[in-house]
Amino acid sequence: MRKFWIIAVLILLWNLIGDAAYLMQASADINEIAARDPVQAQAFREMPGWAWGAYAVAVTSGTLGAILLLLRRGWAWALFAMSFAAVVIQFGWSFLGFDMLGAKGPSSAIFPLVIVGIAFASTIYARRKRADGTLR
Repeated sequence: MRKFWIIAVLILLWNLIGDAAYLMQASADINEIAARDPVQAQAFREMPGWAWGAYAVAVTSGTLGAILLLLRRGWAWALFAMSFAAVVIQFGWSFLGFDMLGAKGPSSAIFPLVIVGIAFASTIYARRKRADGTLR
């Protein structure tokens, strides 16, 4: 059970970092970003509202899922699944709608792939914990 608590806390911390990243990006000064990374600034300028919405859903549902995981609630997996789907939608726009790979190269996919992987793993982990009775 100790392993469960460690993993659950790490998942919560990861999601809180995602919340902070969203808030910083949504409120960032686009001119400051452009000075450091013009391609990223262009992506933020062109990002449609639905992609920003998917980003918000991804971080919010991931954090709520992590809280439910810590509370040992069975519905944690559903919130993680929602977060995973929203992450795929958001990065779908970044890589298909904006063509981040063309603009910044293959290395631009590394961190998004880590995010997608952790979102997927969180979903699977919570689903397994529900199945083994850890979550009620």
